[in-house]
Formats: sequence, structure tokens, C-alpha cells
Amino acid sequence: MIPHPSLGGRRIDQRLKLRELHVLSAVVEYGSMVKAAGQLGMSQPAVSAAIANLEAALGVRLLDRNPRGIEPTIYSRALLKRGRVAFDELRQGLNDIEFLLDPAVGEARIGCPEGTAGFVSAVIDRLARLHPRVTVHVVIAETGTQRFRELRERNVDVMLGRLFRPITDEDIDVEIVGRDRLFVVASSNSPWARRRKVSLTELAGEPWILYPPDNVVGAFHAEAFRRNGVEWPPRHVISFSLDVRMHLLATGRYLTMLGSQVLRYNSKPWALKRLPIDLQVPEMPIAAFTLKNRTISPVAQLFVEQVRRLAKSI
Repeated sequence: MIPHPSLGGRRIDQRLKLRELHVLSAVVEYGSMVKAAGQLGMSQPAVSAAIANLEAALGVRLLDRNPRGIEPTIYSRALLKRGRVAFDELRQGLNDIEFLLDPAVGEARIGCPEGTAGFVSAVIDRLARLHPRVTVHVVIAETGTQRFRELRERNVDVMLGRLFRPITDEDIDVEIVGRDRLFVVASSNSPWARRRKVSLTELAGEPWILYPPDNVVGAFHAEAFRRNGVEWPPRHVISFSLDVRMHLLATGRYLTMLGSQVLRYNSKPWALKRLPIDLQVPEMPIAAFTLKNRTISPVAQLFVEQVRRLAKSI
């Protein structure tokens, strides 16, 4: 006979309840039993009882109380780390059942940096035309740092972004879906936009919008200047915001560097012009990132399929 899971001889397989795990998660998230009770639609004594039942089942203290509120213990953090996986698998199972009952409905959670929002929007549009009742949640999340927190915390099914360096994370799957090239860009009303020939050296003294050089994207900008024998521009604005970048470009006074995918979906709305300069930097792969050993929802699979098709058509 296969033995029951136990902790110190306790039969926790019969005493550990998902509802109580959910309550614990809410208490840790809000830092208060009172606040968690309000969010869960429960009374505060019921929340306290759920936590007490968990602690009795496990034989460990799960919460520490201090003047600032409630803090999870190391045991609580360990339990919730695994519990997050269990809740995610259950949610995915419900999504699978919903999709099997009606393939036209379901949801996907997608993470992407702001710069790929145009491409992601185009994918969503294609998916919605085929399956108009699906729901897509989009989370703005950077892949440049390659920490993949949103993936690991199972807040998203898939992340899209540029692949700046080889992935060494053993828990991340990577699928290359396209290529991105870096260009110098100005507003169409900039005097530089009317030039048929221009060098990066001529633009060195102009005001630029850039990422900081110690950022993974900014490092590509710095490399482009270096390969063209140009110093980092003395007049520049540092911003991670694509919206700020577009508004400053619209003045006609600023220059920036944009990837081809950003330019493709923003050139017409913002009247942008790619300048005839070869930056001499390599293309950057665009990739879809998923968590290994995790089955994504059927709608997320449909989303990835449309990513492949759109990238291929481009």
C-alpha cells in the first residue's frame, strides 16, 4: 500500500483544504485578516479559524503578528510557493473544461514589454476575428532583465519580447518567432527626415531619447554609437516610456532608436520616419517565453499559433 503523505505523522491529505490555502494567500497578500476577510466576503473569525485549522494540520506557525501587520513565516512562504502551482493547475483545468464545452470561449494571459504592444495587438485582433468570445489579459512586463517574474508567479501564460542574450534559466522555454532590427528614427516633420543621406556622426549633437547605457536595451544603443565611432550624445532624455518617446519625437526636435517591430506599428499613427543609417548592430530575435512543465490554456495555445503565423507573414 502506498503510504499517505504525512508531516510528523499527521494525515494532512485529509485535513489540508484548498479553501484554507486560499484564505492564507489572501491574508498574506493584504497583510491583515480584516482586509482579507473583506476581500473574501468572510467574517474575520472565519478567516482566523481557517488559518488556525491550517496551522493545526501542519503543526507549524504560518503567520507572525507585529505592529505593522501580519507577516508570513518561512513555512507559510514555502506552502504558498507550492500552493500557487496547485491553484494555477486547477485554474488551467477549469479553462480546459470550459474550452472543451465551447471552443469559442476561454482566456489567455499574455505578458509583453511596451515596445511589442503593437505586434501583440495585431495578434489579438487576428485571434478575436477567429474566436470573438475569447478573453485576453495583457500585462506589461519586461523581458529585458530576463527574470520572468510574471511567468514564474503564473500571472501570465506566455511572454513575448526581444531576446537580448541566450537564456540560461532552466525553467524557461524559448521559441524564436521573428527578428527585430534597430533603426534611427525621427518625426516626419524633422529636417533630418528630408535628407536622403545622413550619418550618425552628423546627428551626434542633436537631442536624443535613449535608454540608460547600463540597461540591456541601452547597451544596444551604446554599441550602435560605438560601432559608428560616435560618443554617447551629450544632449539626451532618458526614458523607458514608449509614450514619452513618441510625444517627444512628435515635436520634430528629437531623435531615437527603435526596433523594426515598434516602428512597424507606430510609424503611421505618429508620423515617424526611419533615417537611412546602417547602425551596424546585429538583429535581435523576438521570442515567445513559456514556463517549462506547465501546460498553458487552450486559448494561450491559439494565441501562440497566431503569433507564429503573423511573424511568418511579416
